[in-house]
Amino acid sequence: MKDFIIPWDDRDYGTPASTATKMVSLTIDGFDITVPAGTSIMRAAAEIGISVPKLCATDSVEAFGSCRLCLVEIEGRNGTPASCTTPVAEGLQVKTQTGKLKQLRRGVMELYISDHPLDCLTCSANGDCELQDMAGAVGLRDVRYEAPKDGLMTTHFQPRSNGHANPQYMAVDHSNPYFDYDPSKCIVCSRCVRACEEVQGTFALTIQGRGWDSRVSAGTSDDNFLTSDCVSCGACVQACPTATLVEKSVVEIGTPERSVITTCAYCGVGCSFKAEMRGDELVRMVPHKSGEANRGHSCVKGRFAWGYANHKERILNPMIRDKITDPWREVSWDEALSFTAKRMQGIIDDHGRHAVGVITSSRCTNEETYLVQKLTRAVFQNNNTDTCARVCHSPTGYGLGQTFGTSAGTQNFDSVEHTDVALIIGANPSDAHPVFASRLKKRLRGGAKAIVVDPRRTELVEDAPHIRAAHHLPLRPGTNVAVITAMAHVIVTESLYDEDFIRERCDWDEFQDYAEFVALEQNSPEAIQELCGVDPQELRQAARLYATGGNAAIYYGLGVTEHSQGSTSVIGIANLAMLTGNIGKLGAGVNPLRGQNNVQGSCDMGSFPHELPGYRHVKLDDSRNLFEDAWGVQIDNEPGLRINNMLDAAVEGTFRGLYCQGEDILQSDPDTKHVAAGLAAMDCVIVHDLFLNETANYAHVFLPGSSFLEKDGTFTNAERRINRVRKVMAPKNGYADWEVTQLLANAMGANWNYIHPSQIMDEIAMLTPSFAGVSYDMLEEKGSVQWPCNAAAPEGTPTMHMDGFVRGKGKFIRTEYVATDEKTGPRFPLLLTTGRILSQYNVGAQTRRTENVIWHDQDVLEIHAHDAENRGIRNGDLVRLASRSGETTLRAEITDRVSPGVVYTTFHHPDTQANVITTDYSDWATNCPEYKVTAVQVAPSNGPTQWQQEYAAQAEQSRRILPAAE
Repeated sequence: MKDFIIPWDDRDYGTPASTATKMVSLTIDGFDITVPAGTSIMRAAAEIGISVPKLCATDSVEAFGSCRLCLVEIEGRNGTPASCTTPVAEGLQVKTQTGKLKQLRRGVMELYISDHPLDCLTCSANGDCELQDMAGAVGLRDVRYEAPKDGLMTTHFQPRSNGHANPQYMAVDHSNPYFDYDPSKCIVCSRCVRACEEVQGTFALTIQGRGWDSRVSAGTSDDNFLTSDCVSCGACVQACPTATLVEKSVVEIGTPERSVITTCAYCGVGCSFKAEMRGDELVRMVPHKSGEANRGHSCVKGRFAWGYANHKERILNPMIRDKITDPWREVSWDEALSFTAKRMQGIIDDHGRHAVGVITSSRCTNEETYLVQKLTRAVFQNNNTDTCARVCHSPTGYGLGQTFGTSAGTQNFDSVEHTDVALIIGANPSDAHPVFASRLKKRLRGGAKAIVVDPRRTELVEDAPHIRAAHHLPLRPGTNVAVITAMAHVIVTESLYDEDFIRERCDWDEFQDYAEFVALEQNSPEAIQELCGVDPQELRQAARLYATGGNAAIYYGLGVTEHSQGSTSVIGIANLAMLTGNIGKLGAGVNPLRGQNNVQGSCDMGSFPHELPGYRHVKLDDSRNLFEDAWGVQIDNEPGLRINNMLDAAVEGTFRGLYCQGEDILQSDPDTKHVAAGLAAMDCVIVHDLFLNETANYAHVFLPGSSFLEKDGTFTNAERRINRVRKVMAPKNGYADWEVTQLLANAMGANWNYIHPSQIMDEIAMLTPSFAGVSYDMLEEKGSVQWPCNAAAPEGTPTMHMDGFVRGKGKFIRTEYVATDEKTGPRFPLLLTTGRILSQYNVGAQTRRTENVIWHDQDVLEIHAHDAENRGIRNGDLVRLASRSGETTLRAEITDRVSPGVVYTTFHHPDTQANVITTDYSDWATNCPEYKVTAVQVAPSNGPTQWQQEYAAQAEQSRRILPAAE
């Protein structure tokens, strides 16, 4: 396969790189080389361009030494050791190609081939098969061994000649929707088993049988790949050297012929992939080993769930309608943009420039997001811009900004390899950030300790193989602040804090005030036990471990931010890191796990109504002047409306027009009925997306979007890493999203003339200090970079706050617990909290249109057996879930993952619309909705609620599209 764009080394060196600092010199085939101690002879040879034949070795897993192809001769030593398991030593004289070695390798290959089908011309791995390559490399030209003609013995793939069935034969396993397993082609190299263990950490595969009967098995003998513990990450498929494990897409389309490096458009990990193509057709996505966020690993979504880009429901032509009760009418781009510009300009003329606004997308590129906020500021002439970060990580921006001076994570993902204690709060990385979770689990198996603070028993507590959290604090939803402050109480009252760090890096007076506050008895673990439901001794032990266990890193998610005290919780987390000196060094830090692929970037690009790109407040004259000079317009000096403010104003009649790019606020935002009322009250709602999403039910204009495969740009992941997104194929709708925004701006009188996203990034770099050194040329050279990247940090900044905080001195802030206004009671005695599941993503618009629905085709309600029994609910029953805001129905799943009094569901499926249940309570500082705490009641049901029926009818009517002729 020829690589079209492979800017970084993608070779397989056979074994992992050594991290040793001591260097060792040796000679291989007459060439001198110096490598780190612990490097294998195979890797050392590869580094000077000498390829030693191998089958069981690959540099993503530890050496195994089973195939016996990589034999070498070492002067002064007996035998022919395997080069993959033999480390280098000072002065070694190694030969990789001698007559003896050639003979041994041919003999080994002959044995492999004797039990392997020779259907190479029709095999799906033809041209991409390491067994085929190695047969050529060792010079195998004939196979002497074959099964006896009498049929008493047979291979694993040939039928018996005596009319009886072949007991060695195992049928191809087609159960997984994305790849096949053909046991007849298995050479038992164990690469897939080791990848599942070492890279993914699931331990779903094993070698079943002994000797001749050995074969890979997924689970027990009764399991297949679908029913086993396999999570379909693709690590086994990538590791397989033959066609034993192969993507169905390769079988159907053929071997790829070129590759383009791009970035995944799912979660905030930001995995790099090789999009492998045949012509203009995507064959498969393969994780790129040089990707610094994922290091060659992937999850089921990024690896396989890209088929939505070609789904039949994708809309490729612009559509308009006068009223939301009318059917859609397909029109040309010119007519759609003219209609849109006229409507929006009419609203501005009639109701003023503040009557319209935009919502930027955390799924679109930095460049596209930048243009959307520029549209409202430079063309609409207001600051009415917001983004999905409002409903997820806006408290991160506020809390870390107040304490550290910048609103972003402090580490890169590699840092976890140096972590001794991982404090995971309100996050379930196994489901929401699975590639990072695999790296975290590998570190935990290596000896690090985990503290999990979560109402649910997530996988990291005790369900992951060979992992058990040192402490699980199953707090009651809504009590994060009390638990975090209680941990600080233990650290302060037991003098476990790092005084030297605090005196040097923080304000000592502010620390003393904070210490006085947390030392109060009301903040002790014993005092909060009844409130939080956490055992005081367990909490004390967890706090001591965090403070004294070595490098301690905090990883947190939406279970921290999506609360009425989300910002306070983030401040409390920052306080813990400063108390213990766990900031500004490897293995430590505060790390928000961002939910979508470009949440960080959308915030960086100025998507909030009070901030210009680079987090400069719109009230600052110097900042505004900079953008005014560049854009040639005057920028409003008053902050604009947040999403919830836009909806409130729409209901009141003062906000009339919205351009919503790549977000589905009707499904993702809280209190669905209020969102629907706001959208219905507007005169012009523009939805710019791939599909007719739920928000489009209330839209007047639909502008078809482009998928991540069809555009150039950049994403910024949770570790502040700016990664390139490269166009793999032409936009099916005719335009990339940034081009559509530019066309709309120009239709409304602007004079934008960008011809490539690189020009937009150049403008961003010119106006945004933290991006000053970023350019496409720089990203082509380095692959990726972490901001800040400027004159002070030309190579980027992997670890923040190493020599000092961005704000100067770290700021300790009191974290007083204030109970949410959402209270349980006789009518609503249970607490609902929400989250994600591995196979689905966000509102499911992408993943529901892939084969991932085989694992999760509907949202279910997790409920404890005690609560279920009290209500007469059995597993799988349809139940009514009701709150003060609304009600819906879904199936019950009885589990002990949740505590009595707590229920849990996901929000991936619009027919459930879980957010009709959630309330309008929100974070005190940022208005981030309180998704994680809703008082509910659960009862048996015999069908959908009236609201669900009415919603389905309205959606069906709204999605009518007139035939093209009309």
